[in-house]
Amino acid sequence: MRQEAKRRVHNRYYKKTARTSIRQLREMKEKAEAEKFLPKVISMVDRLAKRGTWHANKASNLKSKLTRHVASL
Repeated sequence: MRQEAKRRVHNRYYKKTARTSIRQLREMKEKAEAEKFLPKVISMVDRLAKRGTWHANKASNLKSKLTRHVASL
């Protein structure tokens, strides 16, 4: 039970920071700034998928959408 609570808090923290970073990336207007920030966000998403916090397909779809967004700036 205690380990479950500890993991829950840990997972919530990493999910929330990833979601916040994704939101920040989507709000960026400068292409150079977004291109610099994109690898950090992709790394966070990959880490969540690797640990099973997010499904691999969700991570893949997110990375694709974010990359397209940055390319369109």
